[in-house]
Amino acid sequence: MPDQALAEQHVREFARACVRAGLLDDDALADEVEQAIVTELPDRADEAGSLAAAWIDGAREELRVDQESWPEATDYERLQTAFAEIELADVVVLQGVDDHWAAKAVLDERTAAGTTPRGVAWFTASDVWHAVDEGMLEVNLWHGSTANAAPGDPLLDDVLGVLEKHGLSAHFDEGRIEVDAHWHRRIAP
Repeated sequence: MPDQALAEQHVREFARACVRAGLLDDDALADEVEQAIVTELPDRADEAGSLAAAWIDGAREELRVDQESWPEATDYERLQTAFAEIELADVVVLQGVDDHWAAKAVLDERTAAGTTPRGVAWFTASDVWHAVDEGMLEVNLWHGSTANAAPGDPLLDDVLGVLEKHGLSAHFDEGRIEVDAHWHRRIAP
């Protein structure tokens, strides 16, 4: 059953990535992992709840151990400080959204209210999962009109400047900002 073992490994890695991302509350996290078990491991669907709980608990314990060796200020914490400063410049920051439609909805809502923001920076949960282990977060940046930011654009330059100010190396590549950052989000001990 190598395929079954590989499928289980993938679901366990999904649970680990979701725990480390920290984007979901406990109920949503359990639901996501249970659904992955039902979908990817149908022969074990009847035990999806208990497997999800065990795999989530294991991933949390691994995270608790790992975070003991992290520096006092992590890339995640620097990102959050930078994002707060970016928002002060009237650029909405959406973290872990489903897709570009979430950014479009925020822009449409703000425009309808007569308060079109200067821009919106957004990234998905899968972008976060990539940053968890690979140390690179890809961030999309749009103007308030939904036009993509581009090289030489003052909006892009300002966002890159804020990231750099907070000790985060970033550059624009193929339509996205690539931030050299591990998503090391702490959980309570």
